[in-house]
Amino acid sequence: MLRSMFSGVSGLRSHQTMMDVIGNNIANVNTVGYKSASVVFQDLLSQTIRGAGVPGQAADGVGGTNPAQVGLGVKIAGITNNFAQGASQLTGRSTDLSIQGDGFFVVREGGQQLYTRAGSLNFDALGRLTTADGSVLQGWAADANGVINPNAAVGDVSMPLGQSTAPTKTGNVKVGGNLPSDAAVGTQIVTSLTVYDVQGAPIDTKFTFAKTGPDAWTVTATMPDQATQAPVTVGTANLTWDPNATPPAFNPAAALTLTPTAATGSWSGSTIAVDFGPSGDAQALRQFAGQSSVAALSQDGAALGTLQSFTIGQDGVVTGVFSNGRTRSIGQIALAGFSNASGLEKTGSSLYRASVNSGLAQIGQAGSGGRGTLSGSTLEMSNVDLAQEFTNLIIAQRGFQANSRVITASDELLQDLVNLKR
Repeated sequence: MLRSMFSGVSGLRSHQTMMDVIGNNIANVNTVGYKSASVVFQDLLSQTIRGAGVPGQAADGVGGTNPAQVGLGVKIAGITNNFAQGASQLTGRSTDLSIQGDGFFVVREGGQQLYTRAGSLNFDALGRLTTADGSVLQGWAADANGVINPNAAVGDVSMPLGQSTAPTKTGNVKVGGNLPSDAAVGTQIVTSLTVYDVQGAPIDTKFTFAKTGPDAWTVTATMPDQATQAPVTVGTANLTWDPNATPPAFNPAAALTLTPTAATGSWSGSTIAVDFGPSGDAQALRQFAGQSSVAALSQDGAALGTLQSFTIGQDGVVTGVFSNGRTRSIGQIALAGFSNASGLEKTGSSLYRASVNSGLAQIGQAGSGGRGTLSGSTLEMSNVDLAQEFTNLIIAQRGFQANSRVITASDELLQDLVNLKR
């Protein structure tokens, strides 16, 4: 039987595989995180008709000869994946993520750990972030203080409904603005703000500034008695303005410490420091002619807060935004890197499994160890190049057609050989 016929058959099989790969690439042109594949051919064993000849001595006048070999066809050397970066598409969904650079999301499917580039995520009934097929995203959970330990073992990334942050007792208050120097003696200016006790209960605190003389003021802080609502004085200070200072300032620097009582809330003997700001601060308390602009600017306490929304940073840290206006780290998404990403095995559903030739998964934080960064509200699209795939489609078609012609020609030769006896 003619060797060329079997070579043609091997060519048909190999080009059919090439068509299968191209067809799969085109079918996944809109698959999130899909990486295109390509076929690499190599020839089969060759039959040696004549071996190489050793050249003789110069006096013999005989040169060496090259081997004469007939190839026995073609085979698939490998099907390689192209892990080049795909284009990013803005989706506007806070749970959609794309990896800019190398790396894979780590997910748990049953009892096995898999990897994916598809970052279309959703919450399940338990508040866990999952992929479209239900695999659970892996990372590290933060403790009650928002501290994350990326050296610990990875676990499910979750944001349970009703998650809360503990209240924070007010320890510092900032007051600033202008006290009018042209105000009459006896003028009182009142400003107030809400502070929070140990239990997170809001306490309305008033600051009354009374002018006692030229360039002199007295500030009195009061809190309501929780039983009678009568004002209770919790702190007082005298303010003396020195217009000759550079810049003009209260001299000595104003200092006020509030000492709440048990009647004004649950304070456990703690105090509140009131900061009027340094003289060079644009928001510091000062005294110039004109309108009053005294105001309580800020305080560092907060009531009990429940989780309202979240953001995901480039490093994968999930930051929760709570109803009390506070933010706290909830967890961090882990990424995995491989020394040979092409060695990963596809398991379906845009997932990969580590193999003996991919190397061990190097799991760590995004942006470190060669792993890429995360981009929120975007998805990485397929990196299939349709122009290249259609070109490869023509090449595969012509290769298949040419090999079929080899089989046809070989068949005609055999037919002629059979007809020799007629």
